[in-house]
Amino acid sequence: MPALTYPEAIVVGLFQGISELFPVSSLGHSVLIPALIGGRWARDLNVSTPESPYLAFIVGLHVATALALIAYFWRDWLRILSGFATSLRDRQVRTADQRLAWLIILATIPVGIAGLLLEHVFRTVLGKPIPAAIFLTVNGVILYAGERMRRRAPAQAAGPAQAAPAGHARQMAAVSASQPAARLATREQPPGHRTDRQRELAADRAADQRLAGLRYPQAVLIGSMQILALLPGISRSGVTMVGGLARGLSNEDAARFAFLLATPVILAAGALKIPDLAGPLGSGIRGQILAGSLFSGIGAYLSVRFLLRYFQTRTLTPFAIYCVAAGLGSLAYLTLT
Repeated sequence: MPALTYPEAIVVGLFQGISELFPVSSLGHSVLIPALIGGRWARDLNVSTPESPYLAFIVGLHVATALALIAYFWRDWLRILSGFATSLRDRQVRTADQRLAWLIILATIPVGIAGLLLEHVFRTVLGKPIPAAIFLTVNGVILYAGERMRRRAPAQAAGPAQAAPAGHARQMAAVSASQPAARLATREQPPGHRTDRQRELAADRAADQRLAGLRYPQAVLIGSMQILALLPGISRSGVTMVGGLARGLSNEDAARFAFLLATPVILAAGALKIPDLAGPLGSGIRGQILAGSLFSGIGAYLSVRFLLRYFQTRTLTPFAIYCVAAGLGSLAYLTLT
């Protein structure tokens, strides 16, 4: 009998794809769901076992999630990669795309180093149901605190670049002049003047321009929040959004930056462990990995579409309530049964 069944692969894959982007912790759910179901699920799906086939399965799901993010943001990534290439060629940073490329690179360095050093220890020592339930509760508290902090902060209608020093403001003025399409997104357009898709693309460029207004230390601080996501139960997108809110981003821009930052981190983490899929850990479950990855990618793509629209008008508070309730409920169930 295989170490992982197709029903297990599909259910966990779908949960992984959704919960990786929803601010509710995919790793926490990957640990808690099998434990709460019990029986064979608890035996098969144990992420803390050093040589568990479940780890190879999770790797495949992460790669699928990253590919879904790339598929959704492909236009943004083309601009960002082009900006990085032209920045290297010209040895300068002048446009919003060039600046955003370097912000993402610098912001992912801390979590990359921490992941290489701490991921195995955190997963094997803390990747168990009770710690995951505790950290899921803590995640809810962090999300709620981030929302409270945002509400108390003064409104920043012009985004983070508004608070930049004079020299930086002049630099971003030059960026703005080089991005006319982004400026158009902020103007009222007469009905029928532009299609919905054109407005959406222009709005995306405007959002990227606002994110490019972040200072480098701010971006590094926001990106460093992803280190907390090495703890099972702490959401990568959630804590990154809270970091963005603390630096004056709107919920929508904070979510967008969190998804852009997550893409290279998730993809790199999966790519480093892909050889496991070709080795003994992937033996006998490659079909299940493909099935789970398919559902994970679909779930991730639909999730990012939903969340970017959701955060245009709504907040992290419902997710905070869910995490506290699910964390405390799981903790009570696991300790009393």
